[in-house]
Amino acid sequence: MTGSEPRHAAHESVEERLAEEIVEELDLHPVPETPATKDDEEEPLPSMSEQIAEQLGGVRGLIESSLPVFAFVILNVLLGDAVLGLEKRQALLWAIIGSVGTALAIGGVRLARKQPVRHAVNGLLGIAIGAYLAWRTGDAKNFYLPGILLTFGQAAALLLSVVFRKPLIGYAWGIMANKGHQDWFGNARLFRTFQWLTLLWVVSLCIRAGIQYYLWALGEANAIGVVRILVSWPLYAATFAFTAWAIHRVTSAQRRDAETATA
Repeated sequence: MTGSEPRHAAHESVEERLAEEIVEELDLHPVPETPATKDDEEEPLPSMSEQIAEQLGGVRGLIESSLPVFAFVILNVLLGDAVLGLEKRQALLWAIIGSVGTALAIGGVRLARKQPVRHAVNGLLGIAIGAYLAWRTGDAKNFYLPGILLTFGQAAALLLSVVFRKPLIGYAWGIMANKGHQDWFGNARLFRTFQWLTLLWVVSLCIRAGIQYYLWALGEANAIGVVRILVSWPLYAATFAFTAWAIHRVTSAQRRDAETATA
């Protein structure tokens, strides 16, 4: 979702994979309006967590998507002024090679094992864009700039959806847990829940992107990588888990009310 949160295929896609692990046991199926008769029963839609598991990579996806960023940070630190003292652009070149090489290796291993490579390709695309900007400008901090700007863009889109009373978190729930139906507009309690949850995502995204942008403005390239690994992704996971819990709480209560009313 719109990271959750709206999803993007570059630097932040790893966060969605971590979130899948956290909400694995939650059931966010739609609230039934009336008891289904035998004739009306349909093939049950996989739960939200099952659909996320199919789309995302779980713990393995987290590790695989983290490695290229980790390689960039480590190589830039070890080869730069902090340790070996290579010339800045030379250290940056090796950091880029290490990062892109790691992403390619992950994709190669998946191909060799005949496993899906979609996430590896997405990760490589984000790494390649960041690497190009870093090399073109000669500044390692620009490796992280696409992800920062994209996160701010997601926050803006979410905020606009609340202003126009079309909360994107509601649409994400409709797609993933309500068989694609967007009939939650007629459910006042769900609508209010989606409105404030979407605002919660705006705050979460702005915090994550804001910290990274502040470090980018200071030129602290390595600190941005550390923040992304140790702060940004866990914050995403926590926001996602709370969102799943909040929706589950409302849908479960309304399901119980519907069962009581028809008893």
